[in-house]
Amino acid sequence: MINLLLFGTFFVMLFLNIPICVCLGMSAIFAMVYAGDKLSVVATNTYSGMSKFLLLAIPFFVLSGNIMAKAGISTRLIAFIDDCCGHRRGGIAIVCVIVAMFFGAISGSGPATVAALGIILIPAMMDRGGFSAPFSSALMATASSIAIVIPPSIAFVVYASITGISVGDMFMGGIIPGIMMGVALIVIVMIEVRRKGLKSSREKASWGQRWKSFRSAFWGFLMPVIILGGIYGGIFTPTEAAAVSVVYGLIVGIFIYREVKMKDMIAILVDSAKTTGGIMLIIGAASLFTYVCSVHGISTAAQNLLMNIAGNKYIFLLIVNVIFLIAGCFVDANSAMYIFIPIMFPVATALGINPVHFGIIATVNLAIGQVTPPVGVNLFVAIGIKIKEGVRVTIETISKAVWPMIIACIVVLLLITYVPAFSLILLGQA
Repeated sequence: MINLLLFGTFFVMLFLNIPICVCLGMSAIFAMVYAGDKLSVVATNTYSGMSKFLLLAIPFFVLSGNIMAKAGISTRLIAFIDDCCGHRRGGIAIVCVIVAMFFGAISGSGPATVAALGIILIPAMMDRGGFSAPFSSALMATASSIAIVIPPSIAFVVYASITGISVGDMFMGGIIPGIMMGVALIVIVMIEVRRKGLKSSREKASWGQRWKSFRSAFWGFLMPVIILGGIYGGIFTPTEAAAVSVVYGLIVGIFIYREVKMKDMIAILVDSAKTTGGIMLIIGAASLFTYVCSVHGISTAAQNLLMNIAGNKYIFLLIVNVIFLIAGCFVDANSAMYIFIPIMFPVATALGINPVHFGIIATVNLAIGQVTPPVGVNLFVAIGIKIKEGVRVTIETISKAVWPMIIACIVVLLLITYVPAFSLILLGQA
């Protein structure tokens, strides 16, 4: 009965469009009241879920991403990548994918990447590239989902906080899978180019122009290098790296690009606090939800059921992919991590699956979930961008346009799932 009450109230509130943190927290409290548990543990468990030292990296990464977005790095990245490959057929769409990967490595957030780049690239794909509005918006949304796979990624920080795995290992493991997703989207672009017979829209840039735009974008490219190089060089921890990224972002935005003014900092800090607060509320509520599952044996029963059904790691991984893909249609990545990882992780380790490999699989699934209807958050951000007068993209049209991209990403997911080397080769564990 507790199982029915816990999950029943959760899904009812979810379908009523109640915020996910409220769904998780209230369903857990309802179950505790029914079971006669002491409600004093609500505050302690919620706080303990949010108070992990590792999670300090989240507000710093969010803040640094907002600073770099305000610093105008997006326009500089677009200019350089456009000079390199914008002259090709469908070049502006290829620019969209590559820039989204680089900007995702700065922001660590899919919706933030859509918002920062979409206002420039979606109209450009339509005007210069000849792509339809739904295709352009869908590509921008899907390419931006790679942000939670390309390091540094907030989703990897959350996974590491749940499982105790090294954040640095997760960051390193996400590099190749993130690139693979980008390549898959470029393949979709080339298919669309050939299907519609689209032509090149600009002349090939000179090497002098490329060097000029590279120098302008250099400081943006350097940020992920500093973060990852510092972590793997043993200079600082992932949490310290997040704080360093804020200082670096301020130096670049204020003194180098000179586009961030001190008066802008209040708006940047408020926006970062709102984003961080939303994430932390979800983590706190999800921690309480996980506690109820553990105390009342729901987690153990689910683990035993998974082990009995799967039998071997190949079937288990297929089941995991199906569960995460379905979950991604309804809940965000952080919530799904806290709901499912505590249940699935012990089974994965018992079956001999590498913890980093399993984390990459889960994260790629949830990246795809950012563009799967009906609750693909990137899709809603993309259709909320004002393209041009008289042109409007609806959730129906963008959902139809995004399916080839989702299929391409699922093909990549299956490769990552059943060929662990893609996730582990940079760690020397393949």
